[in-house]
Amino acid sequence: MKKLINDPASVVLEKLQGLALAHADLLKVHFDPVFVVRAAAPVMDKVGILSGGGSGHEPLHCGFVGVGMLDAACPGAIFTSPTPDQILEATKSIYHDAGVLYLVKNYTGDVLNFEMAAELAAEEGLTVAVELIDDDVSVEKGPATAGRRGVGTTVFAEKICGAAAEAGLNLPAVAALCRKVNGWSRSMGMALTSCTVPHVGKPTFELGAGEMEMGIGIHGEPGRRRVPLAMADEITEMLTLPILNDLPFKPGDAVIAMVNGMGGTPLGELYIVYRKLAEILHKHDITIARTLVGNYITALEMAGTSITLLKTDAELLKLWDAPVKTPALHWGM
Repeated sequence: MKKLINDPASVVLEKLQGLALAHADLLKVHFDPVFVVRAAAPVMDKVGILSGGGSGHEPLHCGFVGVGMLDAACPGAIFTSPTPDQILEATKSIYHDAGVLYLVKNYTGDVLNFEMAAELAAEEGLTVAVELIDDDVSVEKGPATAGRRGVGTTVFAEKICGAAAEAGLNLPAVAALCRKVNGWSRSMGMALTSCTVPHVGKPTFELGAGEMEMGIGIHGEPGRRRVPLAMADEITEMLTLPILNDLPFKPGDAVIAMVNGMGGTPLGELYIVYRKLAEILHKHDITIARTLVGNYITALEMAGTSITLLKTDAELLKLWDAPVKTPALHWGM
């Protein structure tokens, strides 16, 4: 294992110390319990937006704390959910009379702990709403699964809900927007390599030199299938077509498109994927209205990519274009 770390046990702590030093104008880090909070929190008469999950997915979620996006983020240990007490204390730090919205990726630990935190908050008289993100088309819905995993749409939900809260929408309206974003988004990812959790010290799974994994999760979960390595254009088709067929997207739609790196893929390769994605969408008469290309929701140093498409309209585009200033996403300010 070769990583730029000191002690595997201190990775999250030292990462957060660095984040706090680098972005003191945007956020503060609370260390006992651990959470990241917007520098100006709480903001009066504004719905607080809170998300979180295991560390190792940077810049999600802590890198999206700031103006126009998250008010707070709760990082767990690597690939481990934050605890209810973390979430509750973070809630209190951003709470005002407008209430707080939890944006939760659909993983069992995240769902249980955020729902428990919401119950604890209610016992203390705090108004909290919980919305799930479950956009991963590589997981089939059914009684044998916990439902689809929450992946790239989380970035879209955090940006759009953050903008809506900044504009003064109330808690039911912001929660409804999250459901709209989640319902109109689909994602799928793939891996060329595994990743190595620092305290484990070995790859989560093994891939042969001529293999790739289609439909992976952001914690290194197995995908839909293991297949022979293919060229970038073919891989892009293998990701995009299931997304288009699932919603389904239709001719005349406009989308916000994200080509996301899993942590270990050069930016140039992501643009090769985007080039093919744009070609496929053009053939389907789907317009790309806005674009993100880069690392936004990662799996440590995993090589690979994911594609997320959000069908959009005037309401969502206005909120997407609204000013944002966070360590990892900023425009209009």
